[in-house]
Amino acid sequence: MPDLSHKAFQTRAVHAGERTPQPDYTPVSTPIWPTVGYVYENMDDMDAVFAGTKEGYVYPRYASPTVTAFEQAVASLEGAEAVQAYSTGMAAIHAALLVAGARAGATVLAALDVYGATFSMLRGLFATLGVKAQLVDATDLIAVENAIKESHPALLLVETISNPLLKVADIPALSSITRAYGVALLVDNTFASPFLFTPLSHGADFVIHSATKYLAGHGDVMAGVIATSAENKNKLYEMNKLVGATLGPFEAWLTLRGLKTLPLRMRQQCQNALIIAEWLNQHPRVTQVNYPGLLQHQQHTLATQLFEDRGYGGVLSFEITGADKKTVFRFMEALQMCLPATTLGDVYSLVLHPATSSHRSLTPDERSRVGIPDGLVRLSAGIEEVNDILADLEQALAKE
Repeated sequence: MPDLSHKAFQTRAVHAGERTPQPDYTPVSTPIWPTVGYVYENMDDMDAVFAGTKEGYVYPRYASPTVTAFEQAVASLEGAEAVQAYSTGMAAIHAALLVAGARAGATVLAALDVYGATFSMLRGLFATLGVKAQLVDATDLIAVENAIKESHPALLLVETISNPLLKVADIPALSSITRAYGVALLVDNTFASPFLFTPLSHGADFVIHSATKYLAGHGDVMAGVIATSAENKNKLYEMNKLVGATLGPFEAWLTLRGLKTLPLRMRQQCQNALIIAEWLNQHPRVTQVNYPGLLQHQQHTLATQLFEDRGYGGVLSFEITGADKKTVFRFMEALQMCLPATTLGDVYSLVLHPATSSHRSLTPDERSRVGIPDGLVRLSAGIEEVNDILADLEQALAKE
């Protein structure tokens, strides 16, 4: 740092304490780098960073040290060559679709019960760009292959565990099909997290997360990521330099901090979700429970094979017998500890009404086709004592 002793008070107020020399120590925790600019003593070095021939930072829309640390952590957990971070999960889905080939004249094949906002993006935004979206039951491998043969899509988009019906996609089998036909496989791994499953090691081309959920895990930050190959990362990076769906350093730091307890949280949430699902499955006010950990779940055996002994996820959904929207709302209002909030994957237990929130953009006929009735409730298990969760559900169902 230059000597400022001879400078005016106003100048010293601006520059004092800044651009200190690099220390000879390393902090235990990754620091937050909120700067929007980087200074190099040699301008040739900055030129080389801009050119991509030298590692470094020039502007946070391109990259920043805190975001890079977060990306490297996710890459390690997902077994990826590289990761690109985004400001939200939807920004990540948008970018992955574009880089994977969703452009004018192309067809995108997506799981029938894909997340509502993803469905709306395909049906709305991408339709205006000349992209045709086609839905298929991703659990029916024959139907998937037939759809690929007929429509020749650029890509197939599925969710490891679907939202909100908790169907499990056979990623290894789907990968075999897509590779045989030269179709990119995009997997939204938000519900499973890399704790349960790593799709890249089973043939996926892009793995997407709303890092707002399990990766961050505390309900206090929004972020998204795409884990993929180094080649795809370069394409995503160049695109994001122009589009600017950039993850900020504060958000990256919060998400990186949350990531450190992912295995601890997920282990408890999976345990709680299984107990809750088994309890609801016996409740007289509940008609249907959707959870891969239940023996009667259609993909229970597949889930056991894919997730091994790590658990079956922290989310479940259930249908209250004969309930309409008003009945579900009264149930949610009666809850005293479980929180009615439009998110999941937090340390708190959360409930949501898919028909009026996550899948609100679908018409009643579309929700009926997918299998989302008005009486369906989604529950994301938190890390509370499970008996307290059950007691809260019991008293709310009794009042309903």
